[in-house]
Amino acid sequence: MTQAGRVDERAKYYLIVLTAALLIPATLGSSKSIFNDGDVSWHIATGQWILAHGQIPRTDPFSFTWAGKPWVPIEWFAETIMASAYRFAGYSGISALATAALIALHAVIVSNATRFVRPLSALGAIVAMDVVLIPMMLARPHLLAWALLAFWTVLMVHARKKDGVPPLAAALLMVVWTNLHGSFVIGLVVAAALGLEALLASSDRSRALRQWGLFGVACLIAVFVNANGLEGVLHPLKIANLSMLPLVDEWKPSNPAVTPFFFVVLAGVLALIWVKRPAMHPVRWVLLCALLGLALLQVRHQAVLAIVAAVILPEAFAKGSARGEAEGRIWWLVGAAAATLIVVRLFMPMTPPENEANPWNLIAAVPPDLRSQPVLNGYVMGGPLILSGIRTYVDGRGTCTATSSSSDTRASRMATPRSSKRRFSDGASGGRSCLTATGSSLLLLIAHRAGSGFTRMRSA
Repeated sequence: MTQAGRVDERAKYYLIVLTAALLIPATLGSSKSIFNDGDVSWHIATGQWILAHGQIPRTDPFSFTWAGKPWVPIEWFAETIMASAYRFAGYSGISALATAALIALHAVIVSNATRFVRPLSALGAIVAMDVVLIPMMLARPHLLAWALLAFWTVLMVHARKKDGVPPLAAALLMVVWTNLHGSFVIGLVVAAALGLEALLASSDRSRALRQWGLFGVACLIAVFVNANGLEGVLHPLKIANLSMLPLVDEWKPSNPAVTPFFFVVLAGVLALIWVKRPAMHPVRWVLLCALLGLALLQVRHQAVLAIVAAVILPEAFAKGSARGEAEGRIWWLVGAAAATLIVVRLFMPMTPPENEANPWNLIAAVPPDLRSQPVLNGYVMGGPLILSGIRTYVDGRGTCTATSSSSDTRASRMATPRSSKRRFSDGASGGRSCLTATGSSLLLLIAHRAGSGFTRMRSA
């Protein structure tokens, strides 16, 4: 290749890396759509409670249906980070935090992919991953855990490529992960799969068993270093078995009518695999198939599949041959530019859209004398109510939501003025007001037991 050709290739490499690692995630992190989930608010509120009290809550401080009863906030570390960002710069701080997390995720994926495939192919992997992630790209703890999942998988894969084992100190990442988000369980599965691959592929199986076994034990010890002890380790498994999960969209089975782009990307990747015939150890195929099964079983696991596949498949398509280490200079540039973008995002105004997940105009209309009264609210609106200091009937916290029967949870999500009035007259809520969503409008119903009925206030 001529000198001019090398310069052109380097310029193309720089442009693609900067686009994939900076431009795309900065754009996504600045989107108002990351606030389109009521859970964002209660995560912030939980972090605020922790910062105010200097400890994590052991009982529910937010609802009237589960007040004073045990609650396990396993994502307390992420919530503290979110509350700190919110305290510093409001929703601009949350947006900056999301931007930083997405830049970290994209940087890990593109730096790994460009070691095996051409930069343009790496960009294609990023785009395919983002198409799957965007519906779940919300300012919640899982967004912070995505980069950790990608980095963890890269560590495991690189260790295997060198026929070695990840540094024992890497197990300390599990301490952070366990206190950040329940997806640490997936991290253990990925490590176990790559450890099994090492055992089956190594010429010295006793050495592989000893090294990976020691690393596995270190990881298991690390997950118990969390603020909730044994309950913090078991909680993700308990959540997965709650009876109310079929009522929550992200826990429902994947459906082409709901997430069509996931199935488009899946079909495209399967077609590419059929044509290119990537070379990969059978254990990795089993891992990807298991994650695909989880993704089909529950929408929320689509993100896990997309991220792990974006790490594993580039090497498989390259059939194990590396193109060389990424240029160090570009990553210094990426780091400096990322810091600049995050600071700029921090000081740019950000206001969430007024909708069911952010009904701030509606909540502002609640009379002060009713703010201390229990409400019968819609599921999505639980988070904003908590952040506003109004005790909820139901909200997005799995353990507390599950304490109501499925029929009660369904009723709270689909409450109509008539059903709400009946619930109040029966005394089931023990409260005074009802916050619910009907159609495209947010409906505030204020019921006075001793009064003449409901006062209705609408907010578009």
